[in-house]
Amino acid sequence: MRTLLLLLLIGLHLGAPIVKSEDLSFNRVRHFDAIHYKIGLRFDKKRNRVFGDSELTLRPLSKPLSYVELDARDIDFNSITDHDTGKQLEYEYNGRKLRIKLNETLRQFQNITLRFVYSARPRQGIYFIPPSVDGDKVLRSAQIWTQGEAEETHHWLPSYDFPDDKATTEQIIKVESEDDVIGNGKLLSNTLDEDGTRTFHYKMDVPHSIYLSSFVVGRFLKIEDRYRDIPLGYYIYPGGGEIAAKAFGKTKDMMRVFEDLTGVKYPFNKYDQTVVAGFPFGGMENITATTYADTEINMAGNGGAEIVQDLVSHELAHSWFGNLVTCRNWAELWTNESFASFMEAAYRERTNGRKDYLRKIRADTSEYLAYNAATEVARHGLFNTSADPEDDLTMFDPVTYNKGSAVVHTLREEIGDTAFWKGINLHLTTYRFDNVETKDVRETFEKASGRSLGWFFDQWVYRSGHPKISVRQRFDRRTGILTLTFKQKAVNSQVGNVLYHLPLDIFVETSEKQYRQTLLLSKKSQQLAIKTRIRPQLVEIDRDLKIPVKDLSIAPLEIK
Repeated sequence: MRTLLLLLLIGLHLGAPIVKSEDLSFNRVRHFDAIHYKIGLRFDKKRNRVFGDSELTLRPLSKPLSYVELDARDIDFNSITDHDTGKQLEYEYNGRKLRIKLNETLRQFQNITLRFVYSARPRQGIYFIPPSVDGDKVLRSAQIWTQGEAEETHHWLPSYDFPDDKATTEQIIKVESEDDVIGNGKLLSNTLDEDGTRTFHYKMDVPHSIYLSSFVVGRFLKIEDRYRDIPLGYYIYPGGGEIAAKAFGKTKDMMRVFEDLTGVKYPFNKYDQTVVAGFPFGGMENITATTYADTEINMAGNGGAEIVQDLVSHELAHSWFGNLVTCRNWAELWTNESFASFMEAAYRERTNGRKDYLRKIRADTSEYLAYNAATEVARHGLFNTSADPEDDLTMFDPVTYNKGSAVVHTLREEIGDTAFWKGINLHLTTYRFDNVETKDVRETFEKASGRSLGWFFDQWVYRSGHPKISVRQRFDRRTGILTLTFKQKAVNSQVGNVLYHLPLDIFVETSEKQYRQTLLLSKKSQQLAIKTRIRPQLVEIDRDLKIPVKDLSIAPLEIK
C-alpha cells in the first residue's frame, strides 16, 4: 500500500517500546487453518448495508477443535450452520469476536465448512461512495469498494483477519445490472439474473492473506491489454482513456523488469488496476486487483507523471513483496513495504540509469529525515514494535516506506549486486505463498552472501533512528597530512546513544591526485590521516550514497 503524502506528514506517534532482540514475537496464536472462503454478497446502497451468505472451510492445525473463534465486527447474524449437515451451530458473539461451538469435535486433517447468513452496516472494510453529479449529468457512478489492510475485512466477513493465514477465495457478488464488479482472480461468470440484477463470480485459487481480498463495484471503462498470457485490465471512468495510457501504459514493462530483476515470473493469473473515489491511500495491492485513488492517478495528466509511475510500480511490486511472500504479523510490515518501495527505485534504475535510481533513494531518505526531525522522541524501527492495526499512522509512515527503501539499498551496497539479487530470488522462492519474519529475511541474505548480517539487521532494522556524523577536517602544511576526525551519535534511538557500524568511503581530491579510502566507523570518535602533500580541494564522505540514512555534517577545512 502506498500512502498519500498528506498522510505521511501527519500524526506523530511517539514512544515506541524498546526492542532488544529478534526473539520478540508479535504473532497471533492460531488453532486452525482457513482453507477457502466462499463469499456471497448483495447490497442496499441507500442504507449502506451489505447482506452476506458466506462460507469458510477450515481444519485444525494440530489439536482437535471443539470451538472456532473468528473476527467479526458489528455483524448481525441470521444463522450459523454446518454446511454439510445443515445443522444450526451454537455461538457466542460480543460484537468483535465470534465463538462457534462445533456439534462434533474436529480432528486433525478433518475439514468443516461453516455457513454464515448475516447483514452488516460496516463502519470500515466496505465503503459506499455516492455518485458525482452536475445537475442531471452523472460525472461518476456510485461505487462500493473494499479496503482490507490492516484488519478491516472482518467488518463485513466473519474471518481470521490476520496476515499469517492464507486461504483461497471465491466471490459471488450480486449488483445492479449496469454495474461492473472487479474482484480477485479469474472471472468465472457474469450472469444477468431474472430479477434484473447481475451476478459476478470470481475465484482466486492461490492462497492469500484475507486482507488482500477485495472488490470494487461501479461503472467503468475497461481498457484491456496483455503481458504474455496474463490479461491486464485498466478500469477508469468513462472518457479517461488518455489518463489510463499515461498512468498504466508502462505496466507491461514494469512486469518484465521485475521478473528479470527477481528471477520470478509474475505469480498470478491476471492483473487489474481500478480507480475509485474517496480512497484514503494512494493505492492498495489487493491480490490481482490493485485499487487506486482517482486523485492520485489523475496526476498523470497534471504534471505528476513521475509520482504516478512510482505509485504504479510500487503496487505492482507488491505482487512479489507482500502478496506472493507476506509479512507474518504487522510488526513485520517492512518486509512488504520497504521492498516494494525499493523496487520503485530499481525500476527507475533499469529504465533511466543509476543516476535516477540514486535520486529516488536520496528523495526517500530526505522524506524520512524530515519526518524524523519533527520530534526528538524515538520512533519505531523497521521492525515495528508499536504497530497497531487499528491505527494506520503507527504503521504506514516514512519509516516503513522511505527509510525502509534506503535501508534495502544499503543492504544491496553492503553485500554487492550479485548476492543481493540472489537473495531476493531466494527470498521469493523459499517463501513462495508463505509468510515471513525479519529473521527469515536475514537468514536468506546471509545464505546468499555467505556473510553474517546480524549486526546489519540489529542497527538498521531492529533499531529506530539513524546515525548523526560530524566530520572535522584539518590540513597540516608542514607534514602534508589531512586529518579527518569523525564523531557519531544515534538520533532518535530507542536504546540510547548506541554506536553504529559504518563502512564509509572517503574521497579526497587535490590539484594533483585523487585519494580513496574506506573507514570503518564503529567508535564514538575516530580519526583518519591521509598524506596528500598539498591542500585538498574536495573532501567527500560516502559520495556514492552507499549509506544514505544518516545525518552528515562536514566542517570547513582548517589549515595550520
